[in-house]
Amino acid sequence: MKSFPSLYFANLFLIIGTGLLTTYLALYLGKQGTSTFWIGLMTSCYYLGLLLGSKLGYHLIKSVGHIRTFAASTAAVTACVAAHGVSDNLYIWLGLRLFVGLGMMCNYMVLESWLNEQSAPESRGRVFSFYMITSYLGMILGQLALAQFPELGYAPLFLVCMALAIGIIPISITRRIHPKPLKPIKMSLFDYAKKVPQSLTAVHFAGIINGSFYGLAPIFAKLSGFNAAEIAIFMSLTILAGLLAQWPMGMLSDRIRRSLLIRTNAIAIGIVSLALFLLPSSQLIAYILTFIFGLFAFTLYPLCSALANSRVEDEERVGVSSALLVAFGAGAAIGSTVNAQIMSYFGHQALYASISLLTVTMYLLLTFINSKQKVEQPEPSDYVVGTSDVTNSPLAATMDPRIEETTAQDQMLVVDDEEINDAFFEHPQGELFKDLGNEQKSA
Repeated sequence: MKSFPSLYFANLFLIIGTGLLTTYLALYLGKQGTSTFWIGLMTSCYYLGLLLGSKLGYHLIKSVGHIRTFAASTAAVTACVAAHGVSDNLYIWLGLRLFVGLGMMCNYMVLESWLNEQSAPESRGRVFSFYMITSYLGMILGQLALAQFPELGYAPLFLVCMALAIGIIPISITRRIHPKPLKPIKMSLFDYAKKVPQSLTAVHFAGIINGSFYGLAPIFAKLSGFNAAEIAIFMSLTILAGLLAQWPMGMLSDRIRRSLLIRTNAIAIGIVSLALFLLPSSQLIAYILTFIFGLFAFTLYPLCSALANSRVEDEERVGVSSALLVAFGAGAAIGSTVNAQIMSYFGHQALYASISLLTVTMYLLLTFINSKQKVEQPEPSDYVVGTSDVTNSPLAATMDPRIEETTAQDQMLVVDDEEINDAFFEHPQGELFKDLGNEQKSA
């Protein structure tokens, strides 16, 4: 935390703003009687912007550097947020969500490539654990802030703009030297689809599930009779569960086959989603079920990453991580639109019925693929703490085509044993990195 306070605080305020904005837009449009299809399409536009933003971020950083890119991108995002208060035209809002996604991907590339380069290999685990904590904390605070505006006027938009503007300050006045240019890397989604089909299949379904949750769960809660404060609690509990589940799932992934854990997660998500669909939507039951949902849904991505990394060579790890991000983002973009249409036809509770059916399909596909592949060899270094969003993960830095393979591999793989004892209680996966450090020392 002491090494990169400006980057951590910048990330915290960015996530507070964007997390609040996502939920606010869904609830505001729902209050105006907008079809859930259009609400889901707005979420899809955001994820599409994230996927397209990697190229834009590369050219901006190459041209003007990290700090100027961050300031310009955040200013553009702030302008887009303010524009929501100028016009209620739905088509304009779709375009604004696309541009917000573009700008935010540029910001994530700045932050994560900066952390990648300037954190020492022996402390990189701690550096990114704090980064993930600020991401989770920002999402939770954004949801709780929205609870203070039950009328859903334009005040939340002002708060989003304030959070984004504050996020520019710490990185603009930092005394750290920005990272130097790095060499580009290449990736091919289709090549890795043949090599790690199980991981890419699972992470694509994870994108559909998690993208649908962020875009449509607020509408589900609102139509279930929850007020603004209760919706904020509903969302925050789910995100908190994802944070708490990372370390235990990391430990399990070192002892149990990851392919089995992913299929188990699919079963658990399916059962919980079915319960949310069938059971009465009382607050207590919904809170309990959504917490359990978060435990399993938000650990799918890191499990998929761990499984993929256990089946590729060291020089392929950066490429496969990029392929996973693309598959996840594509799923998130598609899932929100499709599930929104399902909710329009069959009612708000159909969201979780759809997710339950998705998990059945996911389980059957994974079982079939797994039967065709050799059992993977678990490696303690494979599990990487991740959130449910394509950008809020240290792996998102691999979307930056300037990052060298060795640099990204160090981020994901290298931990020095001499620093493990200091990091153990600070990192949610201390045991995992301790085992890795011991292996490296003995080697």
